[in-house]
Amino acid sequence: MGRPSATKSTLTLDDVDLFATETFVQGVPHHIFKLLRKEAPVFWHPEPGGPGFWVITKYEDVDHVSMHPETFSSGKRGVFIVDPPPEAGAVLGLLLLNQDAPQHTRYRRLVSRAFTPKLVLGLEPHIRDVTNGIIDKIADKGECDFVTDIAADLPLQAIALLIGVPMEDRQKVFDWSNQMIGAEDPEYSTGPEVPLRASMELYAYAQQLADKRRKEPKDDILSTLLAADFDGEELTEADFNAFFLLLSVAGNETTRNTISHGMKALMDYPDQRQRLLDDPTMIMTAVDEILRWSSPVMQFRRTATHDTEIRGVKIKEGDKVVIYYPSANRDEDIFPDADTFDVGRTPNPHVAFGPGGPHFCLGASLARLEIRIMFEALMKRLPEMEQAGPASYLRSNFIGGIKHLPVTYTPERN
Repeated sequence: MGRPSATKSTLTLDDVDLFATETFVQGVPHHIFKLLRKEAPVFWHPEPGGPGFWVITKYEDVDHVSMHPETFSSGKRGVFIVDPPPEAGAVLGLLLLNQDAPQHTRYRRLVSRAFTPKLVLGLEPHIRDVTNGIIDKIADKGECDFVTDIAADLPLQAIALLIGVPMEDRQKVFDWSNQMIGAEDPEYSTGPEVPLRASMELYAYAQQLADKRRKEPKDDILSTLLAADFDGEELTEADFNAFFLLLSVAGNETTRNTISHGMKALMDYPDQRQRLLDDPTMIMTAVDEILRWSSPVMQFRRTATHDTEIRGVKIKEGDKVVIYYPSANRDEDIFPDADTFDVGRTPNPHVAFGPGGPHFCLGASLARLEIRIMFEALMKRLPEMEQAGPASYLRSNFIGGIKHLPVTYTPERN
């Protein structure tokens, strides 16, 4: 199967290929999801070299799968479409997103100490300073790559603050993250060994940080995470390293891409940008619409723990069930004018962080804070930004990423 035609009138179910990364090199294939929601909301998808998987595209069904982990397991085979090799299974099982209760409950309870509302709110002055510092570097240039010069550095610096990464090391985290997520993108990966090597290097780096902080604890989040002060429980070395990897990759990739997609949407829809400029109090609804529009994590896989059904379609025990968030976020039954970008959209029950349940995004409040502060600053300081060339999209069937986005703007004069 090749990339299907973007001409909706000629697209058929036989053309659907959501496994091939080539399908996503021009952005999220919303025309495919629209066809599936209409004609086959529970769709059996072939898998080269594998057994195949169910594609779930309707909002109601994505919610159902997410809210019933006893039937649709994250821990049984992990959350990625392709089954992990046996040698990687134990390591991947340490990641929060690849766990079910009770392991998931305990682990999430421990690491959630880093994301209390009070703690996140306390980061706002620093996040604002970081954001303005990022814009300061490019404000007088009149042009830049929005992704690498603006969007990428904020989540990296937030992670550095949150977990104790020295600022001079944040580029390492950026590179390791790209190599793991961009495993099939030639810009980031030169061979199949690159993602595994990057993850091992990131694990080793996390261990160095933990060792140092255990010897020299400070009044910070990293020391709090490593302390045995929660019902006598503490994070093991393996727990901490896995959490660090998840935070570094998930917190970096998702927020960076949401900010990039959000800026592109505001440039593509100047009437919506003007609404936000005219009424800055719309920033909270704008953030939610940017999240709905971006849906940076495109899918997660679950494994059926017993025979069941969705919309009358029989799902067998052991079947892969893949839920697609960009499709749920454009479901016409939930979102009026779903293909319209509307900064004032309300209500907006998007599932960019997941629809709830045990795997709702742990860092949602931090991501919202970063996105809000970045767009408050951009609308105030660089309100006339325009796209200056084609966006370059990540070659991935998992993350809806923008690698590069050239922009121009009126230079800021001090």
